[in-house]
Amino acid sequence: MNEPIAYLNGEFIPQSEAKLPVYDAGVVLGATVTEMIRTFAGQPYKLEEHVARLFRSMRYARFDTEMTPEAMLAAALKVIENNKTKLPPGKELGIVLFVTAGEFSIYAGSAGHGDKMIPTVCIHTFPLPLHLWAKGLKTGLHAVTPSNRHVPPQCIDPKMKYRSRLHYWLAEQEAKLVDPNAATLLLDLDGNVAEFSGGNILIVKDGAIISPPTRNILPGISRQTVIELAAELEIPFLEKDFQVYDVCNAEEAFEATTPFCLMPVTKINNIPIADGKPGPVFRKLLEAWSERVGLDIAEQIRNDAP
Repeated sequence: MNEPIAYLNGEFIPQSEAKLPVYDAGVVLGATVTEMIRTFAGQPYKLEEHVARLFRSMRYARFDTEMTPEAMLAAALKVIENNKTKLPPGKELGIVLFVTAGEFSIYAGSAGHGDKMIPTVCIHTFPLPLHLWAKGLKTGLHAVTPSNRHVPPQCIDPKMKYRSRLHYWLAEQEAKLVDPNAATLLLDLDGNVAEFSGGNILIVKDGAIISPPTRNILPGISRQTVIELAAELEIPFLEKDFQVYDVCNAEEAFEATTPFCLMPVTKINNIPIADGKPGPVFRKLLEAWSERVGLDIAEQIRNDAP
């Protein structure tokens, strides 16, 4: 089979055949938990950690699947091993795992909830579009804070990674009115910086890396890698609330996320951060991350650019 495969509810099928019914709770209610992983030189990075977090999210969301973490891991590895052979040289895979609450027996949304629902489980991949991040790596991202606010932890615990993300969509549409290439940065109801629509924000102040508290954000696995690398590099890592004022006056800022690992943030709401260029802490972290995975992450992104 030349086509990539996907895993869907116990079967490995051609990816083009992996479809959800219109009455799946993931479509009707957005009741979906998810994880995204990437490969480095064809090898998945921290797959076990992502699977473990997916199962914690499922437990919190009351998704009662009989699949074990070991079975999920094995299915993901089978999909990865097959699909990476379909990639051109130098390309990497993005791997998506998601679980929905399952299909409603009656297509009436939550009003049709009667019988026990069996969660839908899917694993699929796509080629990482590395070239999309070459410009950002060179010049940095422009963070824009829209009026839409981060979902309060009193509503949904942010430690669960989920797909009910209409608030992200609305925030991104507003941010793009300021800059079509904006990195959308959400604030909480009190004006504290929370997270990007696609990753964690980190700033550097007085030589220390500072993160918003985990009470208010998804504790990203890329963010955890930064914590590990910072310890190796003897760079202090702190958690505390900060505001847009603090980002404006930071020594550096960057985003941590699975697809590109780290990206400098050099401007917020059209205000340059420090000298408006990627900083030394960002470069040290990315170099250390590259050493950890055995390839030059920045060079791989640059080489993929058209």
